[in-house]
Amino acid sequence: MTQNPSPRRAYVETYGCQMNISDGELMEGILEAQGYQIVSTPDDADVVLVNTCAIREHAERRVLGRVAQLQGIKRERPEMVIGVTGCMAQRMGDTLLDEAPYVDLVMGPDGYRALPERLAEIRTGSRSKTGRPGDRAEPPPPSKKRMQLSVLSLDMDENYEGLEQRRTSSVAAWVPIQRGCDHRCTFCIVPYVRGPEKNRKPAEIVDEIRAIADGGVTEVTLLGQTVNSYEFDGWSFPRLLREVGRVSGIERVRYQSPHPNDVTPELVEVMATEPAVCENLHLPLQAGNDRTLKRMLRRYTVESFLEKVEMVRAGVPDITLSTDVIVAFPGETDEEYRGTLQVMRTVRFDDAFTYKYSPRDGTPATRLPEEQFIDPEEAQARLAELIEVHRGIQDEINRTEVGRIENVLVEKQARDPGSILGRTRRNKVVAFPGDPARIGDYATVELTSTTGATFGGVEVAAPAGVALP
Repeated sequence: MTQNPSPRRAYVETYGCQMNISDGELMEGILEAQGYQIVSTPDDADVVLVNTCAIREHAERRVLGRVAQLQGIKRERPEMVIGVTGCMAQRMGDTLLDEAPYVDLVMGPDGYRALPERLAEIRTGSRSKTGRPGDRAEPPPPSKKRMQLSVLSLDMDENYEGLEQRRTSSVAAWVPIQRGCDHRCTFCIVPYVRGPEKNRKPAEIVDEIRAIADGGVTEVTLLGQTVNSYEFDGWSFPRLLREVGRVSGIERVRYQSPHPNDVTPELVEVMATEPAVCENLHLPLQAGNDRTLKRMLRRYTVESFLEKVEMVRAGVPDITLSTDVIVAFPGETDEEYRGTLQVMRTVRFDDAFTYKYSPRDGTPATRLPEEQFIDPEEAQARLAELIEVHRGIQDEINRTEVGRIENVLVEKQARDPGSILGRTRRNKVVAFPGDPARIGDYATVELTSTTGATFGGVEVAAPAGVALP
């Protein structure tokens, strides 16, 4: 009697933002639909895909180091396929095949639909006729058993409609509604590795979220490079946000990452009136000086940014704000940097993701005069001071919130035995005693302590007749 062959096994390791995490789930879903078994370690896999980020140089160096480690496994199992996917793959392209000859596949963000087919080509050494312009296949040299394949074409129509992600969380789901970006911020590589903005059909987004709710997941985050610029066939982002918030079974809706210019009164009104939309907004500042903002091509001023903050806080008084900030952009003077610190003190963000400028080949900022680039030691000193200022503000804010009673969605087991970790609607992280079996449930928690960035808490009875934040 002939036995069926064992399914091929795939492992996807993801670095970077929520969009990358979502793309990793997408690749797993595509492979699983074609009969692959998704495994939890590279040691058990026939195919290892390293899903990458290209925003900063440090992230790329980390990935290159990881891929070199995987080569050790491949030496023991030469038939294993190593692929590098995502933004770094798109940015480096064929250069990556030259720098890491043990890599079999380099695939950009628009190539995932054809992933099983491309893997089959690598195994057989035979190229199909369905490749797109810009893709490349290198025949194997005498010492190599398989071809190397690069899939780098950007596709204006690819939004991955009709494909199902393999969702790894039973608590929350990331739902891409937009890919690519029409902004050309001079420091940013995203438009060059993900292409121009492409928005999904609203009906398909809402149907996907209904299916997520039917599966028992109660929190969704809408994803896009400038998510609130979404527009499709008369649908604005506020209209889509309202519809998503009204899907039966969805308790919490978040979105990431908006652009300040598209924060409108209509959007604030939806956030203020739709019960499912969380009181939390990520509002990237990037810099607190008009000249620097102009050279970054951010298309707003410090004054207009602060007006947006004021409008949001007036409409949603209990809202929390987070931000992104870059220091040591080429040509930034010490006075201009001090302006960023002043804006941080004025706005008092609840959270901030802070970086020193990282050159990305192909972006306009790398072509600025060499003398404008900030000395690395000075850049690091600015970053350290910015982090210190932010952490001081965050600690002050969170200490005033000790004693609040919040509705917490339990996400995972906490570091300390016997404790679980959850998140409030306002995106505050809380650890409190509890059973990991409660992951995915909601708990009423009093915030009893803070480390500055996170909270400790205890579960309490829900106040009668009081709607919790």
